[in-house]
Amino acid sequence: MPAPFILCLMGPTACGKTALAVELVQRFPCEIISVDSAMVYRGLDLGTAKPTPDILRLAPHRLIDIRDPAEIYSAGDFQADALREIKDIHAQGKIPLLVGGTMLYFHVLQYGLDTLPEQDPMIREQIQEEAEQDGWLALHEKLQSLDPDAAARIHPNDAQRIQRALEVYTLTGKPLTAQQMQGKTRAPLPFALRQLILCPQDRTRLHERIEQRFLTMLEQGFMEEVRHLYERPDLSLEKPALRSVGYRQAWEYFEGKFSFEEMKEKTVIATRQLAKRQITWLRRWQEATWLDSEEPGVQKHVENYLKQMIT
Repeated sequence: MPAPFILCLMGPTACGKTALAVELVQRFPCEIISVDSAMVYRGLDLGTAKPTPDILRLAPHRLIDIRDPAEIYSAGDFQADALREIKDIHAQGKIPLLVGGTMLYFHVLQYGLDTLPEQDPMIREQIQEEAEQDGWLALHEKLQSLDPDAAARIHPNDAQRIQRALEVYTLTGKPLTAQQMQGKTRAPLPFALRQLILCPQDRTRLHERIEQRFLTMLEQGFMEEVRHLYERPDLSLEKPALRSVGYRQAWEYFEGKFSFEEMKEKTVIATRQLAKRQITWLRRWQEATWLDSEEPGVQKHVENYLKQMIT
């Protein structure tokens, strides 16, 4: 009997992770755990490429639709939930198949939560005032000079994470990245991690897939989905759920900030930037096996990999 292990199927957005995972579940004793910070929210379906009800009946996914968009779901929440689900799947004699593109969640699962200083209201207010004067783009450039690694992971429009990274540096005199490499709140994992990275070698092809997927989302009713969320009085762009790529741009369209065509262009660009940041994270996992998602035999390769693991 092989030692307990989990298989992490990672990759940038729109590379075909879900489709491959569903095929694997049909052939192996695997159960899928979603590793996606947007799929956890109910009502965020089309814009997250959440599996349809038909697919979920075929291949159930754990950790989707577990929060209302008005709520917050943290990396710490994911760590606790994922460890619980992994334990349950192992108890059934099955293989946990973790699938998604939220790299921070994979990082926290493997290395634990960072031991970081508590929030400081005065410093936060100072950073907020600086942002109001100079703009968040200027603060992102400031972060780039202090902590290039953190700046590479944080989008220039992600005010919350820029603020936190600058706050940590102000409080400790050390970059957020350096802090994250120190104390962790996790005991040694009782299982081995096996990591597969699914990613097209041709970035042009990935960009094409991203654009086509968004056009398909629009045809399927993505704007109606966002309008339903927009009409809720308890939701705004202050909620982490609505800051997800696609939802933010559609929300700002409903606010009248730009035209429909501009919204489409901004969403595709933002999604490509997300994929670039995801790939930057993925390069950190040096023990992972990279697979070209455009290769015709990629599914067979993964199947052979799994066969070797369980025999």
